[in-house]
Amino acid sequence: MSAPEELRYTEEHEWVATRSGDSVRVGITEYAQDQLGDVVFVDLPEVGKQLGAGEPFGEVESTKSVSELFAPVDGEVAAVNSAVVDSPELINSDPYGEGWLIEIRISDPAAVGGLLDSDAYQALTAG
Repeated sequence: MSAPEELRYTEEHEWVATRSGDSVRVGITEYAQDQLGDVVFVDLPEVGKQLGAGEPFGEVESTKSVSELFAPVDGEVAAVNSAVVDSPELINSDPYGEGWLIEIRISDPAAVGGLLDSDAYQALTAG
């Protein structure tokens, strides 16, 4: 499974990409989408919603199960990827690209550094 080096990761299998300024883009990892199987529905928050790190912010439903999504950092939802709401299969076909979920305007940019790096995430999923 790939875990791009430029991203950070959570133990709940979300990835975080630093964007310009104080925002990050969030999605689920290739490992997570592989475990879920075919994604058929995504429930995402409204723009403007305040999130706390570790709090649920939505759900991904597959043919196998429903999984909660957890905020990797504190902040406010700045954007929602409506393409994955309309075409949830994008999460399976391109989890690190077109399958992104939300963008968060983060409260503390240093919090991203506390997330797992690629090596640590790959070690987590190897077991």
